[in-house]
Amino acid sequence: MSSEGQPRKTPLFDLHRESGAKLATFAGWEMPIEYAGIVREHLAVRMSAGLFDVSHMGEFEVEGPGALTFLQRVTANDVARLATGQAQYSALPMPNGAPIDDIIVFRRADERFLLVVNAANADKDWRWLSSQDHRGCELHDVSENYALLALQGPRSEGILSRLAVIDLARLAPFHFVEGAVDGLPAIVSRTGYTGEDGFEIFVASRDADRLWRAILAEGREESVVPVGLGARDTLRLEARLLLYGNDIDETTTLIEAGLGWIVALDERKGDFIGRARLAEEKGRGTRRKLAGFELTGPGIARHGHGVLQDGERVADVRSGTYAPFLKKSIGLCYLPSARSGVGEELAIEIRGRRVPARVVPTPFYRRSK
Repeated sequence: MSSEGQPRKTPLFDLHRESGAKLATFAGWEMPIEYAGIVREHLAVRMSAGLFDVSHMGEFEVEGPGALTFLQRVTANDVARLATGQAQYSALPMPNGAPIDDIIVFRRADERFLLVVNAANADKDWRWLSSQDHRGCELHDVSENYALLALQGPRSEGILSRLAVIDLARLAPFHFVEGAVDGLPAIVSRTGYTGEDGFEIFVASRDADRLWRAILAEGREESVVPVGLGARDTLRLEARLLLYGNDIDETTTLIEAGLGWIVALDERKGDFIGRARLAEEKGRGTRRKLAGFELTGPGIARHGHGVLQDGERVADVRSGTYAPFLKKSIGLCYLPSARSGVGEELAIEIRGRRVPARVVPTPFYRRSK
């Protein structure tokens, strides 16, 4: 929230309102939830391309000769593996192995990094990082400097290539490059939060309106559409991309959440916050695991619905929705590890009914390469 207690607005707020978007407060920001309907926007991203305003995300710069040492100590992944121009999915773990937040780390130079953090956690993340020993480097909250647009979908490369003086075909996943897009200075990355190919474009806040309009105009023949946070949520869940506050939080360790692959325990990484707990869990396993399920009866599982095994409530649904592309109801929950395997039978409590469900492999959706 702003200092006056009112929701904050991205540089594109007036444009969203002009476009007739349905707006709502999310993480202290007034954001577009949908424009022409969640299902239509979801399918546009899967089949063509969609444009998202994600300018509410936070951005922190870490620079100086001690930047790498600092980031190795406060993140779970091995930042030393990054070459300039590479990005990395990671987390800010606490001593109990649970994340303060999940983040993406960009290496802009040998001693200069950019962290992208979740909007809901930006203030908390900033306090946490500032409280750690960061001698030898400087931390800067540069969130106000950037607008962030995300163009996602199978036709996104063709659309953006006509606007950019960047060879996007040579930009590998989890890499980024600095160059001009529609004549505007920009950072273009290829990470994504939808399960589709796509790009994120960081531009100065004052340039957001122009770039948004340019991308929609350039992609008109490919049926590109603006997309709100509603479809962003259904898209990311189909791809089993986790949402902080739902699927992971300060009570769920990275190992329990299936994120052991971003926990580096090798000697080069060295010690970091939460390492002891995470190493122990990697070795002995955990009592519970995040599992994906699909309903086999009618209904839609939602966050907070009860999850039962043999009639006993063992968990709550963390994320749940009707998946528009898959045409089925899906969700995530933490189950006892011994009973979290594919095929395990469940029941989900929905409005007083117990709807049958079963554990299935994840991600629920995987795009064709």
